[in-house]
Amino acid sequence: MKEILRQTLRPEMCCMAVSLLFLAICLTFVTGCVRYQARPLSAARTADDFASRSLADEGLRLFLETNRLGGDWPRRTWDLESLTLAAFYFSPELDVARAQWGVASAALRTAGQLPNPVLSASPGYNTTTLTPSPWIPAVNLDLPIETAGKRKHRIAQARHLSEAAKLNIASVAWQVRGKVRQALVNLRAAAERESLLGRQIEVQEERIRLLEAQVAAGAIPVAEVMRERIALDGMRMAVQEAKQQNAESRVALAEAVGVPVGALNNAEISFAGLDGAPAGWDVPSARRQALLNRADVLAALSEYAASEAALRLEVAKQYPDIHLSPGYEYDQGDDKWRVGLSVELPVLNKNRGPIAEAIAKRSESAAKFNALQARVVAEIERRVTAYQAAAQQCATADSMLTHLEQQARILRARHEAGDIGRGEVLAGEVELAAARLLRADAVAKAQHALAQLEEALQSPLPAGSAAVNMATQADSQKQK
Repeated sequence: MKEILRQTLRPEMCCMAVSLLFLAICLTFVTGCVRYQARPLSAARTADDFASRSLADEGLRLFLETNRLGGDWPRRTWDLESLTLAAFYFSPELDVARAQWGVASAALRTAGQLPNPVLSASPGYNTTTLTPSPWIPAVNLDLPIETAGKRKHRIAQARHLSEAAKLNIASVAWQVRGKVRQALVNLRAAAERESLLGRQIEVQEERIRLLEAQVAAGAIPVAEVMRERIALDGMRMAVQEAKQQNAESRVALAEAVGVPVGALNNAEISFAGLDGAPAGWDVPSARRQALLNRADVLAALSEYAASEAALRLEVAKQYPDIHLSPGYEYDQGDDKWRVGLSVELPVLNKNRGPIAEAIAKRSESAAKFNALQARVVAEIERRVTAYQAAAQQCATADSMLTHLEQQARILRARHEAGDIGRGEVLAGEVELAAARLLRADAVAKAQHALAQLEEALQSPLPAGSAAVNMATQADSQKQK
């Protein structure tokens, strides 16, 4: 038996054994490791991909059907709800928010990992003897054991940060929806303004023709016609401005949806739902719901909970981890086993510095949350006041328009009866057209104020009630 051991433990055999051990370790690493996958980023390819985006995208169709908005495809009419869903699917801002949630979710997996044991080989060589073998192979294993629930606190911290990142998707979704609605309101206002101005120009041109006839007859001075022509030129300039606003609003709408403006060329835009106001809006209840359930408020609470978990982790680090170190050594024919125990001695520091930092960060998170709630209160009050004022302006504009419509009907009836001339009727029509323009502007302002109020409250209104789920689903739908 001793002869066999001597043959087995020859120097070259010991070196081979150590080599085989490290080879086995390397094979374990290679077979268990994740392989790197290159994903080069090209500015040219990204630009081409964006330019090729279309509202007829097959993935968008599946996404709309997932959110119960099916129908004929490609879709011909796009309203606030469908455009909002398209924005959730295409929006680069939401892509960033979802990617940040992916990073936070990956950090949760990292937090749950157990520390790996450490295997070390330390072969020795005795130069004073050759019998039975000068080689002294030794193997040691270091088994780290975390104490005081450090892993649990680490996981809790990562979980809260992941939840905050997920809630941030909802906040961004509301911002995206707000941009879509604002662009639609601007587009509708520009189109209506252009149409009303066109009608006003027709009436003004007819009025100028009548005045020119009166000038030719010597009934009125030329100055009156010049004044009306200047007014006509102002109307034509307003039409050009409305056309520019229309084009800019289409660009803004395409930007909000996340597609090139050419993708909207063949789309019929519907403005359904942009005229009404919420019925029975309970402002105090909505305000309280926003203070308790706004996505950014909940995210701030999750961040505070993460700071609490971070403090618990630093407190737990006062208690050192344990390292068990079993080992084996073959020493010139003798089998030697040993078990080592190592513990860090908290003599020079007791982790007081990191604990103080964690306490300060928790106080910072609390201050940020209080500041956020105060900002939310001020924002809601400001939006409510703006909406109430805009609604009052709409009511005033409606009253004025009703009065002028009644006056225009009376003037037409008197003209038909022969009491007045056509010029007086046209003057009333000009006033009526101006009132309609004022009313259109008031409605647009009210819709803008309503959109801002809705975004501030983050209330589950129609076409926005499932912003969190729909925005989160879009990324997975793209991958299919």
